This record gives sequence, structure tokens and C-alpha cells, in this order.
Amino acid sequence: MFKNRVFPIIIMFVLVLISCGSKSKEDSDQNNEILNQVQNDSLSKLNPEIIVGANQTDKYLPLLNGKRVGIVANQTSVIFKEITVSQKAPRNDNYIHVVDFLLKRRVKIKKVFAPEHGFRGKSDAGEVVKDGIDTKTRLPIVSLYGKNKKPSPEQLADLDIVIFDIQDVGARFYTYISSLHYVMEACAEANIPLIILDRPNPNGHYVDGPVLEPEHKSFVGMHPIPVVHGMTIGEYAKMINGEGWLEGKIKCNITIIDMQNYNHNKTYSLPIKPSPNLPNNRAINLYPSLCFFEGTNVNAGRGTSKQFQIYGSPYLDKTVYNFKYIPSPNEGSKYPKYDGVLCYGEDLSVHDKLNQLDLSYLIRAYQNSIDKTIFFNDFFTKLSGTKVLQQQIESGLSEQEIRETWVARLSAFKRKRAKYLIYK
Repeated sequence: MFKNRVFPIIIMFVLVLISCGSKSKEDSDQNNEILNQVQNDSLSKLNPEIIVGANQTDKYLPLLNGKRVGIVANQTSVIFKEITVSQKAPRNDNYIHVVDFLLKRRVKIKKVFAPEHGFRGKSDAGEVVKDGIDTKTRLPIVSLYGKNKKPSPEQLADLDIVIFDIQDVGARFYTYISSLHYVMEACAEANIPLIILDRPNPNGHYVDGPVLEPEHKSFVGMHPIPVVHGMTIGEYAKMINGEGWLEGKIKCNITIIDMQNYNHNKTYSLPIKPSPNLPNNRAINLYPSLCFFEGTNVNAGRGTSKQFQIYGSPYLDKTVYNFKYIPSPNEGSKYPKYDGVLCYGEDLSVHDKLNQLDLSYLIRAYQNSIDKTIFFNDFFTKLSGTKVLQQQIESGLSEQEIRETWVARLSAFKRKRAKYLIYK
């Protein structure tokens, strides 16, 4: 009786093992198929006509053969692929991280350098990013946002080449281009070549704003460029080299893997948010205009689900502003400005796409502040790159009058910029 019952159980167990082995092999084959399709540029992206630099694998994989590699990367550093591993995968799971791809290709990645917000893009704006070990890949993570903003000679000593692949948004105070500067400088000093995998600039369709004055240089503005520079990371790297902005005017040996079918007038929807508080196209488009509020007593939507799409403050006149909200901690802001305090302001989440910097929100908020003496803080000058803008607003100049003071320096910058453009 016991034998008769056990025998069918054994048979069933063997069949399950065979089935699992078959399934495991099937999944493995499917993974290999995806990698091969990525390698062969059989691609389908959210912006199907644009092929980003990371997808031009045939152009940079040969440069990595036998090399010890470092990579500057975050959550946006991905290669887009045509199919997913499983039909049950999320709809937006149409990409593989560059680091994962290179490891599967047996590339010798020694370490990852992480910019502001960290390798996985979870840290708050301004939050110190710590060194550590990535839990998924077990690779060492070297922070470039904290005390160490520039890779040290010791951190580069075991590397032959470095890759830079981060999605930028085209605003001077977005710190990824400051990290680019320091990585270029460190690589140049160590005589290590740098590969830049280029990506679109979602605000690349215009150039605008006050040009930074050298005395106001900081990590949120390192170069004499306008707030909106209209360049991709690759183009910007060419300008850094060409204008002699690295220490001692040294030049970094850069190889730019450029995009196919991109130009500055093409609309580009980012498939992955570039930082915790830029969740969608609207926020990215409004960011250059609303980020000025970071240097005032106005909340720019941090601590809400509409970051950089709304603004408000308890110090704005509630008889003028009928929109109100209460910030509270969330993924993008652990300690938002005015946590738990009712703010009055404006909802811009259905605003038309901007094709220039818009100062009207900032000017209107200042004019309707119940205490103008505490409206601006010291950070405002770092963001604007000049003391003049605050003075102009305080003296009551109109937006048009302020914009007219930018014309000469913007024209000079555009002539300079033209020398470094890769795309029309």
C-alpha cells in the first residue's frame, strides 16, 4: 500500500524538476535573445526615431575590450530594447541598465561613480550621497555628491577608461553637468580617456536666462552660460574642453557616442525620471523657471505629487491666490519646505509648453508676498548666477525689461555654442 502511494509521488516530483529545468533554460534563452537584440540595435523606444548613445553598442564595446572600466551612472543610464523577458513585466520595462548589460558582456567594471541623488536615484536634492556597495551588482559605489565631488587619483588608479552616461535636463543649476566637469578634469589629470554616451536634452529647443558671472561660481553653476543652455551632455563636454574651463586649461580625451535622428527641436519624453522631483514632462519643462523659488521662501511643489508644477507659500497673499496645498514628506522630499503648513499659490500642471524662461511666476510671487524683506535668501544669487536679477525684481522692473538686459550676453553665448553643436 505504501509503495503504491509513493511511486506516483516520485514520478510527479521528477516531472516537476524537468519542467522547472526546461522553464529555467527557456528564461535564460529569452534573456540571451534580448541581449543579442540590444547588441544588434533591434530597438523600440518611447521615442522610436531617436537612438540614444547607449544603444550604439557597436561603437563603444570595442573600446572596452580588456580594459578596467569605471562608469558614472544613475537610474537613467539604460539601453532600450524591443521586447521584455516576460509578458507579465511592467509596460515600461523596455530597457536594460547599461551596467547590467556591460557585466553580462563580461566587461570589467571596477566601480560606479554616483552623482547627486545616487546610483539608484532615490536621494533627496542636496542630500549627501554616501559611498557603498550596490546591492544588486555588488559593485563599489563612489559618491560624487558630498565632500568628494571630483574623483581622486586613488579612485582612478585601477581604471583604464571611464564612461559617463546620465540623462540631463538642460538647466545650468542641474548638477549633473557640474559632475561632468569634475569627471573630465580628473580623467584629464590622470590621462584616462572618457566615453560619453549622449542623450537628448528635453529643454534643448531654446537658450535663455541670465549668463552666470564668474564671481558667483558654485556647484549649481560652474560656467559662464545662461540658465537654459540648449546643449546635450556631449555638446557641453565639447564646450568645456574647447573653452578651456578645466583647471589649467587641460583637455580631456573624450569620445562622444552621439545619437541618431536627433535634433534640438524634437520633443523628447524621458522614460525614466531623471531625479526624484522631476516626475514628468511638465515638471521638466517648468523646472528652469520654477527652480528660482528654491532661493526664496516659496515652496516649488516639493512634498507633493506635483513637484515643479505648482508653487506656494504661507507668505503669499491668500486673497490673490485661490490655489492651496499642504506639503508633506514623500519619496522626493523627506523634509519639504513648509511641511504640514498650508501654502497659497498657483497650479501650473496644465500649463502650455514653455519655449523660453518664464519669470512671471517669480515676479508675481514677490509682488504678492506679505513680507518682501524675507522673500529672497542667499541661495537665489547662486541659482541666478548674478546679483542683478534680484535687484531688478526688487526695483519693480517688468519681465520684458529684465529680458532686454540679457540680449547681448545671450547672443554672444549662442555664437560660442554654435561651435560645439553636434546636432542641428
